[in-house]
Amino acid sequence: MTDSGTSSELRNKQVFTTGEAAEVCQVSQQTIIRCFDAGRLQGFRVPGSRFRRIPREELVRFMKDNNIPLDRLESDKKRILVVDDDEQIVELFVDVLSRDGRFEVKTASTGYDAGMQSQQFRPDLMILDYMLPDVNGNIVCKTVRDNPAMAAMKIIIVSGVVNQDEIDDLLQAGADDFVKKPFNIERLMARINELLEIG
Repeated sequence: MTDSGTSSELRNKQVFTTGEAAEVCQVSQQTIIRCFDAGRLQGFRVPGSRFRRIPREELVRFMKDNNIPLDRLESDKKRILVVDDDEQIVELFVDVLSRDGRFEVKTASTGYDAGMQSQQFRPDLMILDYMLPDVNGNIVCKTVRDNPAMAAMKIIIVSGVVNQDEIDDLLQAGADDFVKKPFNIERLMARINELLEIG
């Protein structure tokens, strides 16, 4: 496996072994185990074994406290989650965003999938269809906004069938912007760049 393959896998992990934590921190596994056993690095033991596990948030805190660079945990690419049940629209977004080179893209087709992906992928921005098969976009917005861990995520709602009152409700539910279908992809990309503050 290449080094870049290993580091990209580690970037997406939520729980680390002591070996993985050592690789991320660029220290020996023994150092991580000593810090864990001394209580300087919090985590949990796998029941019935000696294995230790370290949650991502705790590893990040430990790295910041010890001035260890976070670059092995953080990609320079912005993460975007596209939530839509229209395959053509999803394909369009994946194609345009992937070709751009500055984004890592994942997709979901239901509100439930969107919730699961948001927890695991931690997107910087969500492009969210208003009319999903299981819930409306404003429910997804509220769910995201009620989770402090996702407070910084930007949300752009896209939809073809919405009136002004519904748009106002969406913005109050926590959406950062609303774009009507059919949309101009260049204009939408410009708005994504603005919200993510990238040039």
